[in-house]
Amino acid sequence: MRQPTIVIVIPYFGQWPEWFELYIESCSHNPDIQWLFYTDCGEPGNRCSNVSYVHMSFDEYKRLVSDRLAITFNPSSPYKLCDLKPALGFIHEADIQDYDFFAFGDIDIIFGQIRDFITDDLLQKYDVIGTHNRRLSGHFAIFRNTDRYRQAFRNIPNWQKLMEMDEHLGLDESKFSKLFVRHKNHPFWLRKLWSFSSRYQRRVLYKEQFSTVLSPIEWFDGSSDHPQQWFWKDGHLTNNRDQREFMYLHFMNWKSNRWLPKNLREAPAAWSSLDKLVQIDIEQARQNGFKISPQGFTPINPDTLKG
Repeated sequence: MRQPTIVIVIPYFGQWPEWFELYIESCSHNPDIQWLFYTDCGEPGNRCSNVSYVHMSFDEYKRLVSDRLAITFNPSSPYKLCDLKPALGFIHEADIQDYDFFAFGDIDIIFGQIRDFITDDLLQKYDVIGTHNRRLSGHFAIFRNTDRYRQAFRNIPNWQKLMEMDEHLGLDESKFSKLFVRHKNHPFWLRKLWSFSSRYQRRVLYKEQFSTVLSPIEWFDGSSDHPQQWFWKDGHLTNNRDQREFMYLHFMNWKSNRWLPKNLREAPAAWSSLDKLVQIDIEQARQNGFKISPQGFTPINPDTLKG
């Protein structure tokens, strides 16, 4: 049986972040997944065959979105693009038509072996896969490439007005997420019962991947003490606390305190005081791996690497 194909669609404008070549390196070890960027940032020095770029200006992209959605999309900041995630499958329908699934995501991530977690069996069974247990994850979520899911965003009340607003609203994890799990705080069995009331709540998998450090989500052991030392080597992602691999690491809470739990928000984010986040060159990272921690991206001490 043919393996289902996946494309991750990401519009990104401005300037690539300092760690982007390490991000691309982690993509390159997932050769059966395609990344498609719409960007004005140019192509990085680290390139791989499964990451493609469509070059355009931010103004050109805003016009494309306005035409496709029949709205006036003219935000002042590219950060508003996060609110477009629910509509990306429709906006770029022509470019993703050859894929079985499309996904949206972020780039403040380092990937492990994605297909060890998003297996063929899961893709045959489910139409929507998220990586939190009670809501869609804006940093990574997968949808079957059918008209139903490409146009699911139209079920967001007043979606045109919300997408036209200049303010970032977090539509992907709030209003869009509710389409697929309406009663997220109910026990699983009751959520399963509710799913019979909507076709969008069936064939949906929410499975916590424990990807985001310093999030309010408890760790495997039930504590709020998340691992602070993560290791990427040869496409595999581990940490210093768990005898297992992970699908990806989402490190947004080290670079910004905006989404930290309230009890941690008063302190500055760990990376805000670093003059340089990436303290390893791409060739060294490719050969020996790298560590991600509150100290940024650094070489691995071989004595600390498990596995």
